[in-house]
Amino acid sequence: MARRVRRPEARPDEILDAALAVFSETGFAGARVEDIAARAGLSKGAVYLYFESKEEMLKALVRRLADRVVGAAETLVATQPQADAEKTLRMLVTFMATQLSDPKVSAAPRLVLAEAQRFPEIGALYRDAVIARGRQLLARLCDLGVAQGTFRNIDREILLRACAGPLIAHMLLSTVFSDPAKPGPAPEIVAQGLTDIILHGVLVQS
Repeated sequence: MARRVRRPEARPDEILDAALAVFSETGFAGARVEDIAARAGLSKGAVYLYFESKEEMLKALVRRLADRVVGAAETLVATQPQADAEKTLRMLVTFMATQLSDPKVSAAPRLVLAEAQRFPEIGALYRDAVIARGRQLLARLCDLGVAQGTFRNIDREILLRACAGPLIAHMLLSTVFSDPAKPGPAPEIVAQGLTDIILHGVLVQS
């Protein structure tokens, strides 16, 4: 009965949640729309009312990740009154480390990493919807730090790699390569350590 009274506007997210679960379990190529429909508690025909194909579901998952995670990061940075660049960078890295520690959040980027070589259009979408926005966000933050006399005027593209690489490693170590017998450090501890290392390459040398 609960499924019968679901709001229609909630169904796309329910389908995407089901698709992400099935994609993660079977791989994108092995996933079937009927399995996604069953996981969502819908008919196969009902799924096609919202998404034309598995590819469209995967694209929608990337866009949803961009809206929820990258959008929240942009808001976090934008809402800091008279932002201190160092403090804001620490907050940003902590936010991202916390998000990527959550298997429900990291499932989409992990799926893209696994499938982008076989489906380059998905990699291109992720680059434009997620990475490009992260690049712009870090560039603005770096510009702020330089204007404040806090950061050196470093290459913004190198800063992106310096931040993104450790966060991707943290995501994989917290999910794919996690050891239940030896839990890793809390996201806040990871973020503090990563930011300290990054800042020693960014701060003006005394």
